[in-house]
Amino acid sequence: MDKLFNELGLQENLIEGLKKQGIESPTEIQIKAIPLGLANKDIIGESETGTGKTLAYLLPIFQKIDTTSKDIQAIILAPTHELAIQIHKQIELLSENSAFPVKSTSIIGSVNIKRQLEDLKAKPHIVVGSTGRILELIAMKKLKSHFVKTIVIDEGDRMIDEDNIEGVKSIIKTTLRDRQLMLFSATVSLKAVEIAKTLMKDAEVIKVEQKSQVNPNIEHMYFVVEKREKMHLLRKLISATRPEKAIIFINKSDEVEITTSKLSYHGLKVEGIHGSSEKTNRKKAIEDFNAGKIQLLVASDLAARGLHIEGVTHIFNLDIPENSKDYLHRVGRTARMGERGLALSIAEERELDLINNYEKDFNIEILLKDIYMGKIIDCKNKLY
Repeated sequence: MDKLFNELGLQENLIEGLKKQGIESPTEIQIKAIPLGLANKDIIGESETGTGKTLAYLLPIFQKIDTTSKDIQAIILAPTHELAIQIHKQIELLSENSAFPVKSTSIIGSVNIKRQLEDLKAKPHIVVGSTGRILELIAMKKLKSHFVKTIVIDEGDRMIDEDNIEGVKSIIKTTLRDRQLMLFSATVSLKAVEIAKTLMKDAEVIKVEQKSQVNPNIEHMYFVVEKREKMHLLRKLISATRPEKAIIFINKSDEVEITTSKLSYHGLKVEGIHGSSEKTNRKKAIEDFNAGKIQLLVASDLAARGLHIEGVTHIFNLDIPENSKDYLHRVGRTARMGERGLALSIAEERELDLINNYEKDFNIEILLKDIYMGKIIDCKNKLY
């Protein structure tokens, strides 16, 4: 599907802005969503992680914003603080690169509300954030939503579940009657589609075929050791591969801190996040990782949900996941937007069937390797 951004109806300065970000051609979800977004259609969009969903909704919003107005014209709802900040940063980058004077602010629950009140005085065109804090500011009459033309629900499956739906509905009710509503997610269940349709008018459902496919730009390898040798091997692999930015996945949240402290003891720049991390600690760890202050981030699957970090070069599975979907989810954190990535799994002999499952389920080859004299070497025969 070789299309160009200008064929989708985008203005030249936005296209030039994308080029500065190294983005030359649209992804499939962008090809399908951008013309509908520009035409003010309500959209339910499903596309896998790393396929450019954020720009699929941001580009039409940018093009339609009246930058001479001081009103908030778009609200983007996100389930996690990290995602809200990442979207906000993408808006700032697009604004700067395209010379489009679109102002944005992030409104999230863990930040001092006084600072957010100051940010709102700067008259942002777009507000990105969490449902609870946005509603709080609307109730205080500090966030005026009655000129909002577009609402985006990012990671929609999570945002319209029973824990969050009432807050989302409450925000929608405060905006213009003929506003546009767009929901995007990596997976959209039938139930979520039905709920979303009740909030929308003549919603267009876009599905980019879920291939359950592993990005072809990822090289996969595995190493076999006894359990007690795993940490030692991990350190050797980090030394051999010298990753710029790597995520180390483990299966149990309560082992994140132990793993982090063991790696830190050996002088590695590492921080960890797990499901029960305090928000401030988690936020700092992710910001440091994004900024390149730390090289390694230790995470459980739960903690990594909704995490979108650019530039991850390596994925280490210190524990290999028990189901193939989790393997797909983990390795999908690397090789984003056309980059290359390396996925290295450290397995015990009893887990080799799982490696075999990943290969069959995704039609990939995971090569058995060893490490010798500080270098990764080939092994001739598979062990299963």
